[in-house]
Amino acid sequence: MEVSQQLTDRLLRWVHAAEYRPSKPKQIATHLKLDGDEYRELRRVIKQLVLEGRLVYGGNHLVMAAAAVGGSADSIRGKFRRAMGGGFGFVRPSSGGTDADGDVPEDVFVPPGATGGAMEGDLVEVEISPGRRGGVEGVVIAVIQRERRQFTGTFRTKPMPPDEEDRGPVVEIDGPVVYLDGVHFNAPVSVGDVRGLPLVDDDKVFVEIVDFPDDDGGGGEAVILERLGSSKNPAIDTLTIMRQYGLPDEFPAAVLDEARVRADEFDEDNPPEDRTDLSDLLTITIDPFDARDFDDAISLGREDGRWRLWVHIADVSHFVHVGGAIDEEARKRGTSVYLPDRVIPMIPEIISNHLASLQPDRRRLVKSVEIEFTDDLTITHTETHNAVIRSDKRFNYEQIDQYLASPEAFREEWGEPICELLDNMHTLAMKMRKKRFREGSLSMDMPDIKLDLDRLGKVKGAYLVEHTESHQIIEEFMLAGNQAVAYWLDNLELNFLHRIHAPPERRKLRSLTSFVKDLGIGIDNVESRFEIQAVLDKVAGTPMENAVNFAVLKSMNKAVYGPHREGHYALDMEHYCHFTSPIRRYPDLSVHRLVQKLIDQKSTPDESFAELVKLGHECSDAERNAASAERELIQLKLLHFLKKKIGETLEAVVSRVFADGLHARCIKLPVDGFVPVTTLPSDQYRFERRGQMLVGYKEGNQFRLGDQLVVRIDKVDLQDRQLYLQVVKNLSAAKGSARPPKAAAKGKSIYKSKRKNERREKKKKRKR
Repeated sequence: MEVSQQLTDRLLRWVHAAEYRPSKPKQIATHLKLDGDEYRELRRVIKQLVLEGRLVYGGNHLVMAAAAVGGSADSIRGKFRRAMGGGFGFVRPSSGGTDADGDVPEDVFVPPGATGGAMEGDLVEVEISPGRRGGVEGVVIAVIQRERRQFTGTFRTKPMPPDEEDRGPVVEIDGPVVYLDGVHFNAPVSVGDVRGLPLVDDDKVFVEIVDFPDDDGGGGEAVILERLGSSKNPAIDTLTIMRQYGLPDEFPAAVLDEARVRADEFDEDNPPEDRTDLSDLLTITIDPFDARDFDDAISLGREDGRWRLWVHIADVSHFVHVGGAIDEEARKRGTSVYLPDRVIPMIPEIISNHLASLQPDRRRLVKSVEIEFTDDLTITHTETHNAVIRSDKRFNYEQIDQYLASPEAFREEWGEPICELLDNMHTLAMKMRKKRFREGSLSMDMPDIKLDLDRLGKVKGAYLVEHTESHQIIEEFMLAGNQAVAYWLDNLELNFLHRIHAPPERRKLRSLTSFVKDLGIGIDNVESRFEIQAVLDKVAGTPMENAVNFAVLKSMNKAVYGPHREGHYALDMEHYCHFTSPIRRYPDLSVHRLVQKLIDQKSTPDESFAELVKLGHECSDAERNAASAERELIQLKLLHFLKKKIGETLEAVVSRVFADGLHARCIKLPVDGFVPVTTLPSDQYRFERRGQMLVGYKEGNQFRLGDQLVVRIDKVDLQDRQLYLQVVKNLSAAKGSARPPKAAAKGKSIYKSKRKNERREKKKKRKR
């Protein structure tokens, strides 16, 4: 590697480190221990990286990561994030930036009327100044780069009321993410002359905005790129979300052609000779019942009082060559996307569902992580092999749960060897899980929502996927495999993509502590992961569980990919990467390739830190985009299902409380709805942060976190993707659940009465 490349990697590693603060080149040279000639080279490298857009100069020539500052010390650049309603938002500098006092603000508050037409995710330049309530606040002076220009929407020949101006054909833009100063971007955008296009009212279309609306939400022009179809077609939901999130339809012809070449080259009866033959090991797979690709399998033995675990992972890197058409497309996609009614794979099905899939009774190429444990789970040996396996049996999670509940019912059908393997897997995994949580790992599993669809794609029902012991067995073994590979590569001091989960920020922990104290569950401090886990354990199985889990997740940083060695906070692991799902995640594939270089005993791999930073950003963005698409499509399909049930009642639990209303999670159908405070029983309500409740002045008019309600489906807004509910009855209040004492007289504030009693007691004490 050239000296300048080495210096580039060292520089970018330092600038992206968690402890880095904007510094001058001389300070950076001192930290990197560079001499005079190296310092001159450093300045040249910095200038080049600034030209390439990887670094920027802040005020006083401070060096920081790209998109961090504008042209002066009192401006910054960063991503704009809107607040829910209120017309304001926040900008977080991409890396550093300085405020009016020379400090680096974490979030810059942008008040109503100062957002400059910025939309969610836009890169903006903000002029900052001291805030009226302390800290800093900013005014968006320029939208540098739009996060999105293409949107889905509903075509209409003219605007609907209350828009009185007839501007001809328009499109009402979809989605709750599109806001301008708190006003939904449903002041329709004009689409000009559409004569000749086969469009009728309520058709779904895909458009590109050519003139964004102003701060008042008015104006705006777009061009129609594609008619998606009739909004009455259930399949249109999936296509709409795919266009909205930029998800691809089909693989390009060149990608499919290369996949066919890989298929012609592979002969499972004659695998490469340089592989360890593990086909005689008893091996099984455990996956969801509807899985089509199987990228992990397990073998487990017990010898001389020690466990020997084999985590076999499909060797996708054997079929996806670096720089080929498949590789370029896989990197562009970044991840497979699992929508309710279809899968958008990262690599073609010829490979993902056939060549690389660990199907039963087929010889398949794998990278196998061998881990040896003592009975106290001390790891005594790890090794990674290029291998060949033959899976003996495919199981789904439901089958394994049934076996664990009643083992004897399956012994005759499955045979003693497989049943013994399952018993051993369960014993070892539960020991590993218990040890992991004892040492500080957090359990923050939010159950996934699974939809029941008919053959037309309409929702018949929905349920939560439980994280049962069968899931936990596979989870523990995959964690062990990921950790073993990361530990090995870190010890070799190689650059590779880690799975990074930074510790939560102090301000977020303080906010979480305040929230937990207000609940009155007997835990008044939440600073360590052990205290966080204690909170999660305390509310497990209670009506507050979902709300508290959400609050804990909100306090955490998001896990991302990058070459930085920062560990994984929630798992309490210093060394961690993703290795076990190369069929569906590009970061895993990149780690497999590095492992292959080591197995081939080539010269020390020279993975570029700078390139890995870029790849980590791409993969993290793809992961977030896929998760958002999955979540929004589930919500949209559920709303279509509920639109036919307006007026029906459901039981629900209050999951979040705000000054303007309640969020409630329905019990039988796992969907969230909003109860505006204006629809609660007639009263004047105030938000009491302590106790997380809305309290009225009339007796019985209080609603708090965890309350069980009967709600009526009041309204379904498909454009905003929002469900509105109305409270029919507060079951918790009717049952007399713990709540503040009743007022002495009907119609009085229960809190006024309480304070009056407290003042009376104080007077008595003073007299005594």
